Amino acid sequence: MINIAITGAGGRMGKALIEAVTQTDGLQLSAAIERPDSTLIGVDSGELAGIGRNETKVVSSLQEVVDRFDVLIDFSTPLSTSENIAFCADQGKKIVVGTTGFDEQQLQQINQASDKTAICMASNYATGVNLCFKLAELAASILGDEVDIEISETHHRHKVDAPSGTALSLGESVAGALNRDLKDVAVYGREGQTGARDRQTIGFATQRAGDVVGDHTVLFAAEGERVEITHKASSRMAFANGALRAAKWLNEKQSGLHSMQDVLSLNL
Repeated sequence: MINIAITGAGGRMGKALIEAVTQTDGLQLSAAIERPDSTLIGVDSGELAGIGRNETKVVSSLQEVVDRFDVLIDFSTPLSTSENIAFCADQGKKIVVGTTGFDEQQLQQINQASDKTAICMASNYATGVNLCFKLAELAASILGDEVDIEISETHHRHKVDAPSGTALSLGESVAGALNRDLKDVAVYGREGQTGARDRQTIGFATQRAGDVVGDHTVLFAAEGERVEITHKASSRMAFANGALRAAKWLNEKQSGLHSMQDVLSLNL
């Protein structure tokens, strides 16, 4: 049995992860963590997630539960996650990271931490999205410079970063297949007299509305035909189940920085 700890237990993803753990063979929830000033400290995490009591109460720090878990799952903020990764590296705990928006210094620290423990890091843990990464890469390599490429994404009104980490990962997949640097060719929104489209660019469009869990589309448009690769998430359970699949896989690793593509054997 693999013992799982979840940070941000009171958030939307935290609750989904708590529910998903109870439905996954071979895993058990052993710790649930919230920020120290949270009113949820001491609350039963099962009741918090709406699945009934599970006797695992929410605590305020990883230090309190360091002996209770094998793998931490963290979908929080770059600063909080960076601190949790450093803690896990020092304590020999594995960590599944769903946080996005790290700066270059934080990414370097994560790489260094992966020398001491196993880390799985992905912008999106849904199995279907990770298949789309591979399909987008394949489509770009086949269609090449004969198409215009646009990436669109829609999320709920509460999402704070744009474009989404998943949209950027799709862009990286496409750019890599075309031997382009996404930093040089990405266009984030258009307005006014922009002139004719540069074939080398990869465009991004972002929408924030309602309670949309996450929609992503990569459009390859040529003269006379279009190819669209689309993924639509209707429930956060898709992300939660993928993260738990990653936790099972990661528990067998001693160190290294891994991705969901590794978990699904899509990097072959």
